[in-house]
Amino acid sequence: MKPGPLPGVDVPDEPGGPAAPPRCAPLPTRLGVTEPSAGEPIAVVAAGPSGAARREVLAALLELAPERLAVPPGSWLLVDHARVSTRAAYVPGYRQPHAYAPDGSAAGPALARPPRRVELTVAEPLLRRFAVVDTPDSGTLGLAGGRLLLDAVGRAGALLFVIAADQAFTAAELRLLAEVAASPVEVFFVVTPGLSGWAAPPELADPPEPAAPPDPPEPVDPAVVAVAAHRAALLAVVPGLTRARWYPARPDDTEALRRAIVGWAADEMLRRGSAQPPEPPGAHDRVPVLPGAEATDWAGQLERQARSCAQRIRQDVALELADTHLRVVQEIVFGVGCAGLPQLLDRELEALCLLATAQCDRAVRGICDDAAERVLGGPVPDGVRRRIVEAVRFGLDDHSAGRRLDRVLLVTSTAGVAELTGPGAADALRGYPGAERFEVLPPVAVALSGGCWQRWRGPGNDDPGGARAWAQRALREVELELAQEVSRRFEAVRLSLGTVLADALDHGILLA
Repeated sequence: MKPGPLPGVDVPDEPGGPAAPPRCAPLPTRLGVTEPSAGEPIAVVAAGPSGAARREVLAALLELAPERLAVPPGSWLLVDHARVSTRAAYVPGYRQPHAYAPDGSAAGPALARPPRRVELTVAEPLLRRFAVVDTPDSGTLGLAGGRLLLDAVGRAGALLFVIAADQAFTAAELRLLAEVAASPVEVFFVVTPGLSGWAAPPELADPPEPAAPPDPPEPVDPAVVAVAAHRAALLAVVPGLTRARWYPARPDDTEALRRAIVGWAADEMLRRGSAQPPEPPGAHDRVPVLPGAEATDWAGQLERQARSCAQRIRQDVALELADTHLRVVQEIVFGVGCAGLPQLLDRELEALCLLATAQCDRAVRGICDDAAERVLGGPVPDGVRRRIVEAVRFGLDDHSAGRRLDRVLLVTSTAGVAELTGPGAADALRGYPGAERFEVLPPVAVALSGGCWQRWRGPGNDDPGGARAWAQRALREVELELAQEVSRRFEAVRLSLGTVLADALDHGILLA
């Protein structure tokens, strides 16, 4: 039976005519709330503005001292369970995590730059059910940080937003919460007392009521009033969060919050577990090839599709870097200045890497599925797909032009790009680690080296013009390196996949 047209592939207008070059399947153009896979660890991501006592809320939830949750500004914190308490900082530019203490008394060398994340493990039974992730203050995230937060919240499954009674939601926070509301993420809100106690800001206060005969006074709980005012203000803009649960930051309510999160985590664990069968179909089956597949142009189609996808991703990376350059220049002149340049650019590059990684993963999945369908003669079951992925991964290093694919690109203080290889090096760049990857390609990894912090945070380097020129050169070098890296990756995938399928044709069955 002749296979039908495949997704992302043009069909010739006339029977027997030459097929047009296959297009790359649709790729994500921005980061949003990521759909969690069944293997993702369950976690609660905490977010909120500065001054809302978010650390104290998490400390009360986990029954820890607040100072144990301290991290450098801009770093993420992951709190997980272990019998022995540890604290480690994951710093781009290093292959191994560093012991870290909030007071700076950690053994070993001083950190040249802030870590992307700090991991704290404690023997708290609650953390057996879910991990807790604390993020930088929402007012410091910017566009790139908001994208990173949405990705983490989607994979974790729950958002805990903490705001003080005398604070109001900003426009950026409302946009972020609106995206969360359109996803299956569970949302919890905690309102803490502000500097003036439970009094709400004027814009959230109720308008004065018309004069009426006085009634007997009734006791009013100011915490409940503050929670109700914030909830009404949020739902007026984001009605999709009607089902979100709200709590004031008081001991009894913290216990209720803990029970609610535990209940959600139990349900989420069952849901994710039921979505992943223990043995996917086709994991051990004998898979014959399609009779006559060796006479088709499957190898030519594979080459054209790999080239098309690489070109599309290179273009998207170039556009993202152009937008990043505009935002960086704007922040240098009107916002963070030279001292804030390293943190800003590092976060922009982290978001770019997440997007480029998601694009490469989806494109490679489409390429593997399309080529396997041509050779095997039909849709590929999950078990067969995993076997092909493992075989392609095994052969990547043989086709990567003598350079490893799991390398980290580091922007240097001179606006150049250095490299570091190894899986530990890439792991240090993940603000939220999530699940183990089972994709063909390693993640795209770019970060700023510690020398960039040393250069632009010094008192003698407050030169906006020099900072703009440096950022432009650095982003140009990153663009050139990533363009070459993307091309090399897809060529390695093409050659490795071609070898796997050619072996299948030679033997009449899939050997992977």
